[in-house]
Amino acid sequence: MPRKIALVTGASKGIGRAIALALADNGYDLGINYYTSKEQALEVQQLAEEKGAKAVCIQGDVGKMVDIDRIFQELFQAYGRIDLLVNNAGITKYLPFLEATEELWEEITNVDWKGSYFCAQRAARKMVETSTKGVIINITSIHKSVNFPISNIYGPTKAALTKFTEHAALELAEYGIRVNSVAPGCIVVREGYDQTERGLRLASRIPLQRWGKPEEIARAVVFLASDDSAYMTGASLMLDGGSVLPVLLDNKFV
Repeated sequence: MPRKIALVTGASKGIGRAIALALADNGYDLGINYYTSKEQALEVQQLAEEKGAKAVCIQGDVGKMVDIDRIFQELFQAYGRIDLLVNNAGITKYLPFLEATEELWEEITNVDWKGSYFCAQRAARKMVETSTKGVIINITSIHKSVNFPISNIYGPTKAALTKFTEHAALELAEYGIRVNSVAPGCIVVREGYDQTERGLRLASRIPLQRWGKPEEIARAVVFLASDDSAYMTGASLMLDGGSVLPVLLDNKFV
């Protein structure tokens, strides 16, 4: 059975790296997008190839339209098609609302929201052109649903990406293209951070009492990309250890 083609944005480290390697294990050849982390992207490429996948590294800032066009041009030059897009690239930065700047607003919004929107558009156009019943998966965040302090830019972009997932799913269903999202909670993307004082404090507030692993997000992506989820579109999977369940830390009457 021929391998499928996947593009993963922000695939050089963290969640994106885990997703790319899981897809390599599950029958996909890869476009590994990165912005500045070339050495790490090349390492992901090598690991993917050791798993029997073909892989190309594609540099580009998904916050810039000219780069988006070039990313997809290079992908299509390498493979001629796309079966799966994973919009993983994102910027996580915070400032109090009264101190937030236009520059920060544009930086986060361009990558986390505009970039995902137009990458999805480019992928969907190719899928329609090649009559490919493909899949688009947007990596959002529990920030889409809850309100963390000083997350007044990042949170709304993830809410917008979640709403866009639903709109895109509706419009692309007639072509057999499915669009879903994954909303991670606290995930260990920096080794050992979950064991710091702040990391342990955060874990204590999560019902499952731990941070998640990038590989757990990757397995959810593999599921959404597979025929096991063939009747799912416009859906959001929350992988957060139950983080958003409590209204308050303690509701005991003593």
